[in-house]
Amino acid sequence: QVQLVESGGGLVQPGDSLRLSCAISGHIFSTYAMGWFRQAPGKEREIVAAISWSGGTIYYKDSVKGRFTISKDNAKNTIYLQMNSLKPEDTAVYYCAARSGTDYEIDSIWYDYWGQGTQVTVSS
Repeated sequence: QVQLVESGGGLVQPGDSLRLSCAISGHIFSTYAMGWFRQAPGKEREIVAAISWSGGTIYYKDSVKGRFTISKDNAKNTIYLQMNSLKPEDTAVYYCAARSGTDYEIDSIWYDYWGQGTQVTVSS
């Protein structure tokens, strides 16, 4: 059984920062790539950032480039999403996801395991 547990969400003002964490436990694959997705009310789930097993290849959605940073600590089986200069349009439930292998995918259908989500609300 694989579990992904997100933490770090909350209510912040525009321009503030948050760091999301995703801890992975259980019988995870020997190598795995990870992604952060988000889903706002009435909208489809979308990818925010993704990272390869080695950490050498990273993807960011255009609207978060320069503001968000994804990173991973394989020794701790944990990934992070540092979110700076938050905007109201970043408000959503954020999910981490894992897929077997070394390379990430953009489409959520290729991910095998998902966390329960953490709410991020950006409002003045």
